[in-house]
Amino acid sequence: MEGGAFMRDMRVTGGLRFIGAKFHGGVYLQRSVITATGPHAVRADFMESGAAEFSAGFTATGVIRMRGARVNGVLSFDGATLEAPGRVLHLSHAQVEELILNPASIKGEVNLGYSRIGVLLDNPAAYADRVQLTGLTYESLRGHWTVAERLDWLDRDPDGYKPQPYEQLASWFRRIGHEPDARRVLLAKQRRRRGTLKPTGRVWGRLLDFVVGYGYRPWLAGLWVAVLLTLGTVVFDAVRPAQIDPDEVRSFQPFVYTLDLLVPVSVFEQRGAWEPVGWTQWLAWTLVASGWILATALIAGAARVLRPSGNS
Repeated sequence: MEGGAFMRDMRVTGGLRFIGAKFHGGVYLQRSVITATGPHAVRADFMESGAAEFSAGFTATGVIRMRGARVNGVLSFDGATLEAPGRVLHLSHAQVEELILNPASIKGEVNLGYSRIGVLLDNPAAYADRVQLTGLTYESLRGHWTVAERLDWLDRDPDGYKPQPYEQLASWFRRIGHEPDARRVLLAKQRRRRGTLKPTGRVWGRLLDFVVGYGYRPWLAGLWVAVLLTLGTVVFDAVRPAQIDPDEVRSFQPFVYTLDLLVPVSVFEQRGAWEPVGWTQWLAWTLVASGWILATALIAGAARVLRPSGNS
């Protein structure tokens, strides 16, 4: 059809079928009310349209199914009321230039899986239930969202943990220059992935998270080093180690001694010159072990951050 389908202000009982239809001029159903007698209010699989307006008071009781549809302009649910048991909007494997998903009310699951969307304009209230996002790609996100709300959006996927939705969101944040937000998303990805690992993997993951934030918070390692350096300096200044070779003339520096214990390989030649006494031996061993843990965690975290996307 070269023209469009103008069906505003209709009242329909049963449903509409646009399977495989072509509306180069668009489909317009503003203020229409569709009450399904079966599961679907609208079936428009593989429909091609220049635009599609299910907006401005459009109401549907039943599933809006547009699997594989192609909309070369705006697909809008702005101000719509959508309700269905289970899934309410099935928009998987679709290609949409701009999707406006700002309904007045929505009840049910939304499926956007494996769709390609140019601009996605939505808000947190557009997803009252679960939302399938695996395979979804988009060029731009619009709407008033916080990073925490977007992460909650990803967590609602009934497919469970999948890396692609996190990588897609992080990629978008990087494209707009929000590197800290991208790192926050990738950190959340690793924390969510941890729940899918075996117990040993979970323990190692928690250690990486605690020490360096999986490599996305390297400043944590600096904080741990500062705390351990301060602790060791204070303790070894109060309870000085014994000099191993009393004939050798040396000046004890508690800060340098603590730093030498923390560095995996002794570079200041303090370990072989001084021996901790009493309970401070436990502190010395703890500092040595902590140094190795910090170094290993930093290397593992850096490798994870630098690894190409999709490998974890």
